[in-house]
Formats: sequence, structure tokens, C-alpha cells
Amino acid sequence: MLLSLIAIAAGFALLIWGADRFVDGAAALARNLGVPPLVIGLTIVGMGTSAPELLVSGLAAAQGNPGLGIGNAIGSNITNIGLVLGVTALIAPLSVHSRLLQRELPLLLIAMLFGYLLLADGQLQRLEGLALLSGLFLVLIWMVYSGRRAGRSEAFADEFELPRAMSTARATLLFLLGLVILLAGSKALVWGAVDIAERLGVSDLVIGLTIVAIGTSLPELAASIISARRGEPDIALGNVVGSNLFNVLGVLGLPGLLAPGPVPGEVLSRDYPVMLALTVLLFAFAFSLRDGERHINRLEGGLLLAAFIGYEIWIYLSP
Repeated sequence: MLLSLIAIAAGFALLIWGADRFVDGAAALARNLGVPPLVIGLTIVGMGTSAPELLVSGLAAAQGNPGLGIGNAIGSNITNIGLVLGVTALIAPLSVHSRLLQRELPLLLIAMLFGYLLLADGQLQRLEGLALLSGLFLVLIWMVYSGRRAGRSEAFADEFELPRAMSTARATLLFLLGLVILLAGSKALVWGAVDIAERLGVSDLVIGLTIVAIGTSLPELAASIISARRGEPDIALGNVVGSNLFNVLGVLGLPGLLAPGPVPGEVLSRDYPVMLALTVLLFAFAFSLRDGERHINRLEGGLLLAAFIGYEIWIYLSP
């Protein structure tokens, strides 16, 4: 089991490092090819935080472990809201911008309800996986279109912190290097996680919901804590909402596309309802008006974190 733990740790490190290289290279390459900053920000940079989840989910499904991919998608969303936003709000209250209230939070809730309807029959078939991925594609098109109409193309360059300019050759090399590292990291992580699941006699779903989900959410947690310490905690909320949207449509859709089959019963009775409940709770916190502005305070952050801890204990105590 020691070798499996080393593989998991190495996999996490490679995923984090590879995702940064992949995003920098892909964004610089797209900019050199004349792609507008808005499109780069919403697609390449916006999806960058979900690149580890996408690779892990896809590889796990391709290797016959779709439960790991499903658990990773749902567990990452629960971790993002409960752990990442909970800890960040405890450090500094999170300001809520009007764009999140009017567009992104409602869109996230709709996407989660759509996903639940597709899974409600206890099956995640190829057509349903394709529907989720198509939903992600349509969401990206709509977000780019609405962003262009609002004239925010250049503003997105600053909001997403696009990487510095570099030559096309260097950008291509960085992109390919990041992709190879991501693949290597995801392969090591999946192997280690599946091996530990078999040795402990637990399902790969549980490993995906816990170890893998928390590990692939570490970049969001680190970035959110750094943002809060720098006096910009509101960045965390936008990042988490965007990441969760990609997870529920993209990361959850991949297992259906690559390894269609039954959905574990506890996903529908326990995990997906917890993800929905935390999202609704976040929605309620974000819409509450205090002192003339909307924000998520430390008490609410503590409640989110307590809900996350309670969920992890629930999984541990489940047979």
C-alpha cells in the first residue's frame, strides 16, 4: 500500500504542475493564433482548474473504473463548496458580484438538476454522457456570446490572468509537456487509488469521493487561501462556481461516454443530493442582503465547512 500512496502523492503533484504548464501553453498558443482574450479566459483558462478532474475521470472510465470518475466529479463539487469556500470565507468574507447571481449560480443549479434527471434511472449511458458534454459546449458558447455582447472581452484578460506572451514554438512545447505530465499524473493517481480501494475493500466510488476529490481540489483550495490573504477572497467564489459547472457537465459526462453502465445506488441516495443541497445553501447565502451588499460571512463559511466534515464522516460510517 505504501507504493500506492506514493503513486497518489506523485500523481497529485504531477497533475497540479502539469495543469499549470498545459494552461499556459494552450492559452499562449491560442492568443498567438488570434483567439480573443474572452474566449481564452472562458475556455482554456476557465477549464484549467478542472483539467485534473477531467483527465482522472476519463482515464478511470477508460480503464473500467467509472465509479472513480463519477465520485471524482461529485466529490470535487462538494469539496469545492464545503471545504474551499468554507475555509476561504472563514479567513475573509466573500463578496458576491451581480454576474454570479444573475447568470452563473442559476446556471450551475440548472446544470446539476439536469444531471440528476439523467442519472435518476440509475444508468449513465453513452447518450446521457454525450448530453452532458453537449451541455458544457452550449454553456461555453452562450457565455462567450453574452460576454461579447456585454463588451467585456478585454476585461476577461485581467480577470483570468492570461499567461505572458511567448513564441508559438515555446507555447506548443509547453502545451505538449503539460499534456504529457497530466496524463502521467492521472495514470499514477488512478492506479494508486484503485489499488488502495481493492486493498481496503471499499468501492472506487468512495475513493473518488474522498481521496481523489480532495486531492484534485487542492489547487482551488491553495489559490483561494492565497486570494483571501491578499484581500481578494471574492475571486474564490467565481472560480469555484465555474469549476463546479465544468465538473457536473464535463467530468461527469466522460464516464458515460467512455464506460456507460449503472450508477451506484448511493450516488443518487446520498452523494448527488448532498451536492445539490450544498449548492442550494450557497445560493441562499449569496442572495441574502446584509449591510447593503451581498456576501458570504464567516458564520456561513463555518456552516459550509461543518457540512463538508459531516459528509465525510457519513461516508466513513457508511457500510
